[in-house]
Amino acid sequence: MEYPIVKIDQLVKRYGEKIAVDHFSLEIREGEILGLLGPNGSGKTTTINCLLSLLKYDKGEVEVFGKHMTPSAYEIKKDIGVVMQNVAVIDEFSVYENIDFFCGLYITDKAKRKELTESAIAFAGLEDYVKYRPKKLSGGLLRRLNIACGIVHKPKLIIFDEPTVAVDPQSRNAILEGIRRLNKEGATIIYTSHYMEEVEGLCSRIVIMDRGKNVISGTATELKASLKNRETVTVELKEISEEQIWGLQKINHVYEVKQSGEKLIIRCDGGSHNLVHIMNYLIEEQIEFGRVNSELPTLNDVFLEITGKELRD
Repeated sequence: MEYPIVKIDQLVKRYGEKIAVDHFSLEIREGEILGLLGPNGSGKTTTINCLLSLLKYDKGEVEVFGKHMTPSAYEIKKDIGVVMQNVAVIDEFSVYENIDFFCGLYITDKAKRKELTESAIAFAGLEDYVKYRPKKLSGGLLRRLNIACGIVHKPKLIIFDEPTVAVDPQSRNAILEGIRRLNKEGATIIYTSHYMEEVEGLCSRIVIMDRGKNVISGTATELKASLKNRETVTVELKEISEEQIWGLQKINHVYEVKQSGEKLIIRCDGGSHNLVHIMNYLIEEQIEFGRVNSELPTLNDVFLEITGKELRD
């Protein structure tokens, strides 16, 4: 496929004087699982709503499947699936009736609709609950029903907006495995989440938004490599001289040494054997130390450095 699945070019959306999306650009290629991340108020939801043509925007271009996206572009929208954070199902319908109803919004052929509905039920692991109404389902099963309703028509592009919020670990694993399967079957995925371990394990590329802008993008490895702090070594000790601290700062790749109570925090900007060099120095200087811990940067560290905000629920 020559064209990107999604192309957003210089998108601007204002609410009065407030700029929610500020000349945001993004391309998503076929087969990607793209993590779209940002702190609250960063413009993620507004961008998704503009992408779906649910919001009128002020400037820019949005193309999906190589075609201009408009509110009435139903030929485009029939190949898009949306699973939002807020569960959107019909309480009066059973599990089967809900999935069948949402399938019917896209598929008119009864035999095909039945086939797709049963396939979505199996995909979500809801075979034992087809006659249940949503209010009788646990939180995890309700999330699975929400996903089944969003993907039942076999869309080419699927948007997942925090699909694992407040679910048990078993349901979370089932949801994540399901997303991987959808991707292997050919779906391109846009995924938002506040769980960094999910994003790192699932997404082939990550875009971080802040104040409506595309601040940085790349793989999880590339984003973490952009940080100055590439490793933090923490040493428990009771006594160290200023001269010895200065000696630690002379070690290659060490750029900061701070003492906090009975802990020494040593930050390194690269290198592959920092811990060995630090421990060798402590031993040579006959400095008594206890527990030593080494931590590599996380995606949350990338957030803190770039946006000044920690990404969490």
